[in-house]
Amino acid sequence: MRSLRLPSFALAIPAWTWLVTFFVVPVGAVLYFSFGYKPGIFGTHATDVLSFDRYAEALSPTFFEVFMNTLWVGIAGTLLCLAIGLPVAYWMAVKAPAHRRGLLIALVMVPYWTNFLVRTIGWQIILAPEGWMSQLLQTVGITDGPLAILYTRTAVLIGVVYNYLPLMILPLFVAFDRVGPALREASKDLGANRVGTFIRVTFPLARPGIIVGLLLVYIPLMGDYITATVLGGAQGNMVGQLVASQFQAAQNWALGSAMAVLLILVIMVSAAAIGFLLWLVSLPFRVRNRVVLEATA
Repeated sequence: MRSLRLPSFALAIPAWTWLVTFFVVPVGAVLYFSFGYKPGIFGTHATDVLSFDRYAEALSPTFFEVFMNTLWVGIAGTLLCLAIGLPVAYWMAVKAPAHRRGLLIALVMVPYWTNFLVRTIGWQIILAPEGWMSQLLQTVGITDGPLAILYTRTAVLIGVVYNYLPLMILPLFVAFDRVGPALREASKDLGANRVGTFIRVTFPLARPGIIVGLLLVYIPLMGDYITATVLGGAQGNMVGQLVASQFQAAQNWALGSAMAVLLILVIMVSAAAIGFLLWLVSLPFRVRNRVVLEATA
């Protein structure tokens, strides 16, 4: 008796079901609501008349300034995470003793054992004008008065870098660890110094991990509203705050949905543009490292 064999795509059915149920359907609902309107004071949304009016309202000068501020914080925060996380991950994967790497990874993950909101409130206490950081800087003589960083865009930038830095370090660590010491030793045997080995061997092979780290940080950072709410105040507004306020306080689901759709489009377009720029930057290295084999006569 022949056993019943399931089709090859059967194993992917649970994953596709989860993806459709918790991603495609909610995004589709948000997209549909974005064409509606707020029917009255006590109504949240109506879709009997569909139009693009909510998108025009979301792109008004006030909201557009918040969009640009969000884009600035997203790009700057991601680049800072890369600048801080790359040397840390390289040291963990290459320089640190192998028997201590597990401990170092655990230390990187320690902040994620604490609630996201609690971590952000911790920075609110640190950056407060009457906090210990402000008093320490005044005692040392670095500042003449209380620290004036809280409720600014700088405070938001500090918060997002702290909250999302582990998402950059972990994929970079894996990428550097997979290169292995044998390739670096071979590069040194061929006459390359440490800088040349990193540029010619380690960095190109770690490029996939760098791309993954950039996406893992940039995408959730652009939609973050907790950090902006706790640390940003009026000067550090981000689109995530506006979307949350439209759904919760204003009860205007149509306008909030339009803002959410625009945020998704901004993330997709900017991520594609950044990827294209990275490809252009890496192109000279690819051409320089390309080996051309010519047939001998």
